[in-house]
Amino acid sequence: MKITSSREVYNCGLFRVTEDEAVEPKTGFHIKRSVVRHIGSAVMMAVDEKKRVLLVRQFRLPAAKYLWELPAGRLDAGESPLQAARRELKEETGYRARKWTKLASFFPSPGYVQERMTLFLAEDLTAGEAAPMDDERIETRWFRKSELAEMIASGKIDDGKTIIGFLRWRSLRRG
Repeated sequence: MKITSSREVYNCGLFRVTEDEAVEPKTGFHIKRSVVRHIGSAVMMAVDEKKRVLLVRQFRLPAAKYLWELPAGRLDAGESPLQAARRELKEETGYRARKWTKLASFFPSPGYVQERMTLFLAEDLTAGEAAPMDDERIETRWFRKSELAEMIASGKIDDGKTIIGFLRWRSLRRG
């Protein structure tokens, strides 16, 4: 597919929306879509020496409820996913990690959102003071692997990045 036109229709600083058109040169197949353009985000799966996972709980306006989820945050301009992961883990939870391992990189909703999430395992942790943004009210809690598995199976955790992170981490630990 070849992009034939792109026009910005909205920009709020966090993301922008474009109206794009593309054509398949060989067949002439044509599509038009609205695309949410997002710089990307980092997701952190902090695991302690007891193999417990740190989740955050906060109100998510689009979901209209409080969610337990892996901490995550938007990349700043010029920032790599790992740099963002280090910054966001400290801001949201106060923790710093000495060991970082990339677990996955994925598009959470590629039908209309350009955002790529990069998921990191954060280990060898040191506690510190959290410094969340002014519009964040974050609760943190450690969960055992069995608790997370049950919460995912029962639908109590329905955040995609958290489910992907847990399943990816669990599959690597078996290998």
